[in-house]
Amino acid sequence: MIDLAIIGGGPGGYVAAERAGAKGLNVVLFEKRELGGVCLNEGCIPTKTLLYSAKVYDYAKHGDKYGVSAPGATFDFGKIVERKNKVVKKLVGGVGSAMKANKVRVVRGEAKVKGRSQNGIEIECAGETFYAVNLLLCTGSEAFVPPIPGVKEAGDIIVTNREILDLKEQPKSLVIIGGGVIGMEFASFFNSLGTEVTVVEMLPKILGGLDGEISAMLQDIYAKKGIKFNLNCKVTEIRGNEVVYVDKDGQTLSAKGDKILMSVGRRAVTAGLGLENLGIEMNRGAVKVDDKMRTNAPNVFAAGDITGFSMLAHTASREGEVVVNNLTGRADRMRYNAIPGVVYTNPEVAGVGLTEEQAKAEGIEYKIAKLPMAYAGRFVAENEGGAGLCKVIVGAKYGEVLGVHMLGNPCSEIIYGACMAIEQEMTLKEMQEVVFPHPTVSEIFKETVFSFNE
Repeated sequence: MIDLAIIGGGPGGYVAAERAGAKGLNVVLFEKRELGGVCLNEGCIPTKTLLYSAKVYDYAKHGDKYGVSAPGATFDFGKIVERKNKVVKKLVGGVGSAMKANKVRVVRGEAKVKGRSQNGIEIECAGETFYAVNLLLCTGSEAFVPPIPGVKEAGDIIVTNREILDLKEQPKSLVIIGGGVIGMEFASFFNSLGTEVTVVEMLPKILGGLDGEISAMLQDIYAKKGIKFNLNCKVTEIRGNEVVYVDKDGQTLSAKGDKILMSVGRRAVTAGLGLENLGIEMNRGAVKVDDKMRTNAPNVFAAGDITGFSMLAHTASREGEVVVNNLTGRADRMRYNAIPGVVYTNPEVAGVGLTEEQAKAEGIEYKIAKLPMAYAGRFVAENEGGAGLCKVIVGAKYGEVLGVHMLGNPCSEIIYGACMAIEQEMTLKEMQEVVFPHPTVSEIFKETVFSFNE
């Protein structure tokens, strides 16, 4: 009998499988494509690999600011993509090795839940029938392509995050529909390589869920780099390689691109899984769960994008761990108050906890302090002329850390400290007693904490 069957080998599934296997459970992991899921094969890792190549090229072009000259710096788009593929292949192999090391059986194929029997939860895959005591659903999400008139007729001019990663040639021009995280990361990459980039966004700001001040700063930085932003604009039609949209004043405008990246959101993958055979309760197309990742069906759990809540790889991994912990006797529940979000543009953006806008909307009394990243000597040494900001939000009464938001490299590597502060409910006074290494950019967190008016 299988102790835990997992459908989906992405960050939620393979991490849960590894943890469960390490604790002695009999685990079977079903995956229809490649281990690692969207994150490793079509999202997090390949995009960051591309973005790092773009960052290296940026440094080469602008090295004179640091006293280093590299005249005539060039790049090879094909080699950049080739390196991306090499990195992905290596890491997929690493996930496979981890499964073997923890005695997890990996079954390749599209799994379908058939229902319950006296033998347990019945699952069919690759012509074989499996029976499990517990089932964890981790099938992830897919890019949502809205039914805009002309989308189908545009053919391969329209791409999602999957297709754009496999382009053989760099487009001279690119229109991105959607100014969220995925849209801005691809905008950053192609802008660095010289592609003419236009962003069309329905909201009045890019990166809608992030701190408003920081998203405005990032937009200004990239506008100066040549990206054209069309905000408060609704796309009404696709005419071949032309995106037609209406602005906030009702004026009809358009933008053309060799490729059009559709980046307006993602939706949970649930079709064909057979969830109806277990009577799984859904919420707007996603699987409904509680804080222990339990569905309404006994012994059936869900983690990751299929829940439609916090659609981030690290969230999925933690949710998978919550499931395994509870199955193996360690009481655990999922908390979302300290989930970090990062945008790997150049400069990077990172944030965790409440934004100022969220605190206001929730009626929370708070205090705020912010400092330019230049207050950290290491930032000045490594970011010549670079803009940056650190904003810390604390509760007005107790001074507990509620949110931290940053713009500037390498804030993606710093933000975990703020996550720990929020998770542990640390106060201003407690943060002031933490010793930060000097000189590091992370010191900006402590400097900002000390800048609060007592």
